Amino acid sequence: MTLQTDLVGLLGPERVLSSDLDRFLYGKDAGVYRGEVTVVALPETTDEVQEIVRIAARHDVPVIPRGAGTGLAGGAVPLGGGVIVATTRMNQIFEIDAANRCAWVGPGVINLDLSRAAAPYGLHFAPDPSSQSACTIGGNVANNSGGPHCLAEGSTVNHVLGLEVVLADGEVLVTGGKAPDPVGLDLRGIIVGSEGTLGIVTKALVRLTPNPPDVRTLLITFDSVEDAAATVSGIIAAGLVPAALEMMDQRMTEAVENWLHAGLPTDAAAILLAEVTGDTPAVEAEADVIRQVARGHRAREIRVARDEAERTLLWKGRKSAFGAVAQAAPDYYLHDTVVPRTKLVETMREVYEIGERYGLTMMNVFHAGDGNLHPLMMFDASEPGALDRVHAAADELVELCVRNGGVLSGEHGIGKEKRDLMHLMFTPVDLDAQARLKEVFDPDGRFNPEKILPAGSRCFDFGRPVPEGAWI
Repeated sequence: MTLQTDLVGLLGPERVLSSDLDRFLYGKDAGVYRGEVTVVALPETTDEVQEIVRIAARHDVPVIPRGAGTGLAGGAVPLGGGVIVATTRMNQIFEIDAANRCAWVGPGVINLDLSRAAAPYGLHFAPDPSSQSACTIGGNVANNSGGPHCLAEGSTVNHVLGLEVVLADGEVLVTGGKAPDPVGLDLRGIIVGSEGTLGIVTKALVRLTPNPPDVRTLLITFDSVEDAAATVSGIIAAGLVPAALEMMDQRMTEAVENWLHAGLPTDAAAILLAEVTGDTPAVEAEADVIRQVARGHRAREIRVARDEAERTLLWKGRKSAFGAVAQAAPDYYLHDTVVPRTKLVETMREVYEIGERYGLTMMNVFHAGDGNLHPLMMFDASEPGALDRVHAAADELVELCVRNGGVLSGEHGIGKEKRDLMHLMFTPVDLDAQARLKEVFDPDGRFNPEKILPAGSRCFDFGRPVPEGAWI
């Protein structure tokens, strides 16, 4: 029996994809890396995922979990063939428990659909990546995704109460639950953000957040990126943590306005989108604090959204920024790094310098409140050497941010993109500890191999001896 025959016997021919086109489409995510797919399986139940994992073990092939494919770090890209387990058909909302403000959902539930389903109960799912109209809860869990409104609410890990996970031997693990402090080890905290390297999430118990009674959304215009970045630090220093603090530079604003026609000020060097939520007296007071800080940093204009329609339009512009740049260049590379807020001004200056040095048009849109940068490099992949320049500039961006006290990734994950840069943050001892954890969950290294941890992270690398001293 072949691998495909076994999978077809389990799922039927309609849910096993192996044509050249299918394998090409599933060979990459939304980033720039491409891999080799053996076959794609589309399970609909936990039992089917269990059996797929067992079939893959019998045929000694890797298993690569995949959600909607909106990831940007190559996390769902198979690097050496294998079975793609796409969980998009596992899209059932099993329960919304309004009393306990939580919901059991399948990994294929689209992020925004969950909030829409919870809206009649006055609730929503707080993590809101820019891709929330397409990305799935399983992918959010895998990458510990963030979003504009995670500044005050926290990223995905703060909104996952429990998980059902299929492990490497095909067994099912259920960790966490509705209890405020579940008994036992916090395996939930280990699995969230593990990028499919420890198991396949088949259900998630997520926290739902009450909708705020009132909201104010401010659009603030600046004549310099430095003033906008300084305003962000000033707002936090004033003791205020808004619901969101998002920033776009002039090039990005122009791209968005050319597509959306929302009346954004394209002559401004930078715009800041700030939002505060809560009871009306509180949001009015907090909006005043933001106004005062912005004026103190030479804000040119401060506009408050008049109504929900204008607020929705502003956020549509922010969350559509990456798609809007398609008008400007045939290809782009969107990065993800983090720096302390106090280093935003100098880091942004150096980001532009890197773009100039490599001959790349650099556009910036980012979660300014928590220092999560998203430099976007426009290029033409058909130009010889262009992609090499992009990768070199990207690595230098990461090194810059770590040198300035930041971290490798804020929400996109490590995947393949930053795997070989892990040494910038972690010592050999740290990497060995992470590799040991991987071995506990996945002793044969079958789940999403060659992701996150660089080769040689462990003194004995999943059955392949590493040269003496390579990990020390």
